[in-house]
Amino acid sequence: MGELTIRLLEAADRDAWGVLWTAYLDFYDSTVPQTVYDTYFGRLLGDDPQDYHGLIALYDGQPVGLTHYLFHRHGWSVENVCYLQDLYVDPGVRGTGAGRALMEAVYAAADEAGAPGVYWLTQDFNETARKLYDRIGEKTPFIKYKRV
Repeated sequence: MGELTIRLLEAADRDAWGVLWTAYLDFYDSTVPQTVYDTYFGRLLGDDPQDYHGLIALYDGQPVGLTHYLFHRHGWSVENVCYLQDLYVDPGVRGTGAGRALMEAVYAAADEAGAPGVYWLTQDFNETARKLYDRIGEKTPFIKYKRV
């Protein structure tokens, strides 16, 4: 088994991050314009505490996964909560603990920031990820709606 490392995204990760994020978007049959890539990566590296944060997973030094999260206020809590926006692990290394390690790194960042709540969304067909989520999280009864 190889060495797994989770660390903050760095400017030098731009190309590798782009490959991973494209694969994540492909999984959900989604695309976004290049300006969204550029803006999002810039936000991930920014210093605004209310903006996104990004982590990258390296397996034997090779980029294999990512996660993005942010902290925000919540009407039912004095403390901020943490929203895990994106999580992706390359299919070739699934089962190595990379997804779990990324999730645990977000949990640790939330604890360090004093944000006890961490939540995320996934689609019902994302069975592989849901197996992990069922082990490290609690499924809620909420259903998401969006503006038409």
